Amino acid sequence: MGGGTAKQLTAAGYDIRWMGLSEPDPGDEATIRVAYEEERILITLDKDFGDLAIVYGMPHRGIIRLVGFAARPQGKYCIAALQRFEHELSHGAIVTVMADRVRIRLSD
Repeated sequence: MGGGTAKQLTAAGYDIRWMGLSEPDPGDEATIRVAYEEERILITLDKDFGDLAIVYGMPHRGIIRLVGFAARPQGKYCIAALQRFEHELSHGAIVTVMADRVRIRLSD
């Protein structure tokens, strides 16, 4: 996610940790681990986090993946997903948000 999305989430009252400030990039495995340890929902554009959670069984506290959105509206869609799917995310769901549909994979 970009810095603009991070600012929108912060302005909406969310306590976020934007990994874009991490130097060097910690990598996907470290990022999902940090989100889990800090009890944070991971928000991403990257399919690899779903693979880490599903295929490799890495623990997580919920994942939102945005697909096909330009940078500017990403914050709006993140906030809508956080509000609408709060219950599912709190139980470890993976929520994939696209312009025309939402796919939810519930935790096993």
